[in-house]
Amino acid sequence: MADTQTAAEPEDDKQPRSVRVVLLALMVTMMLAMLDNMIVGTAMPTIVGELGGLEHLAWVVTAYTLATAASTPLWGKIGDMYGRKGAFMSSIVLFLIGSALSGMAQDMGQLIGFRAVQGLGAGGLMVGVMAIIGDLIPPRERGKYQGMMAGVMALAMIGGPLVGGTITDHWGWRWAFYINLPLGVVALAAISAVLHLPKKRAEARIDYLGAGLLTVGITAIVLVTTWGGTEYAWSSARIMELIGIGVAALIGFVFWQTKAAEPVVPLHIFRSRNFTLMSLIGFITGFVMFGATLFLPLYQQSVQGASATNSGLLLLPMLGAMLVTSMVAGRVTTNTGRYKVFPVVGGALMVVGLYLLSLMDTDTSRVTSGVYMAVVGLGMGCLMQITMLVAQNSVEMKDMGVASSSTTLFRTLGSSFGVAIMGALFNNRVQDVMAERGGAIGAKVTESSAQLDAASLAKLPDAAREAYQHAVSAGTHSAFLLGAVVAVVALVAAVFVKEVPLKGAGPKEETEEAAAPMQVVEAV
Repeated sequence: MADTQTAAEPEDDKQPRSVRVVLLALMVTMMLAMLDNMIVGTAMPTIVGELGGLEHLAWVVTAYTLATAASTPLWGKIGDMYGRKGAFMSSIVLFLIGSALSGMAQDMGQLIGFRAVQGLGAGGLMVGVMAIIGDLIPPRERGKYQGMMAGVMALAMIGGPLVGGTITDHWGWRWAFYINLPLGVVALAAISAVLHLPKKRAEARIDYLGAGLLTVGITAIVLVTTWGGTEYAWSSARIMELIGIGVAALIGFVFWQTKAAEPVVPLHIFRSRNFTLMSLIGFITGFVMFGATLFLPLYQQSVQGASATNSGLLLLPMLGAMLVTSMVAGRVTTNTGRYKVFPVVGGALMVVGLYLLSLMDTDTSRVTSGVYMAVVGLGMGCLMQITMLVAQNSVEMKDMGVASSSTTLFRTLGSSFGVAIMGALFNNRVQDVMAERGGAIGAKVTESSAQLDAASLAKLPDAAREAYQHAVSAGTHSAFLLGAVVAVVALVAAVFVKEVPLKGAGPKEETEEAAAPMQVVEAV
């Protein structure tokens, strides 16, 4: 034992430095992926004012989301087959090209097209970060870095709107895209210099048919959740056609994956109970988190009179609690090697927190709503990174990329469904209550949209404004009650998680595993 420690010491002195440089570059890249939509969202009114094309506004976000979701599984598979480093750097370069072109767009059509290019690159950013961390750090040690990842997410959610507003006001909307370039170049330089992973060369070709079927299926799902209840009625022919296309494509995809020589998503990874359960929990976490981040600022602005410019700060109780809990969960997992308690406790806290949020009404104080948000944040902190950790621990190293991409994809799809379904429920409830309380005037106010901005709200007569506040309270009640019911599924799934020892755990392995990162990262 002593010999092992002595032999490992010279390497260990170098490891932290190089691993930390790689992790810093990965965190910068993760920040790029998460910040983009939030910064751009703040700049959208200015973009429309200059480029026009208001009727195509939604496509600026939809094109990016579609391309990201569709390319996510492909980047994971490419990394597994041809090498993680090359795939990851390619995705960063593609993202930066899309960012530069978006900043140079001369009309709305160009912007939408360039946003799609940017989204294709973005699909590989989050997957690359998670898969490379999976390569470098044994699962037991990986918990240490959960707080860092949760911190990046919280910082992006809080700071995104503020940064977007500042950049747009002082530098112009094009810099909402150009700001990605220096950050991306720094990340590329660091990864190129420090990260050295084994090169791979798979003899089998990429499964293009499977990739095509999956892309069609995901595209149809995202369009249904984006257009349903807004552009088209849920029962309209267009939505029904998309549902039919999506279901047919996904059934065809699953069938083909059993035949393909090198499937895009090897179905054998779902034979692991833990991997399947973590995919389900990730879907529900995405469903709840993005629904909450959409409706909480709306409630606080419309009912509690908060300023729209500080919309990111309004989520601080939830995001702060998420950050702290994620750090604690990571440390405990690293020190003990045990993790099942976190999905169970996280699922329970999410159910309780969402139920508490559903109790908010027009008299709820900001302190009370902040406490309720913190409970939800505590639940999310127990789930956000543990889902990825357990999913990666459930597969072989050769499937690390597809495991990371599949888990990320399920969370992305969950967010699409959450925003769509909770949004439809919210809108219908707001319109019903406005018609009841405000009569013909109330119905007319929310005829075009159930979500009024601060300027529109200020122009309403006192009676109509009061009716709208009650309507928003009723809408958030319905949306969060649905979220609580859906979160029960995550809690039940967590109960059935089997606590498989994390790779790298155990007293005998600790000194050997301490050197594991540098078996794949060369000392600099």
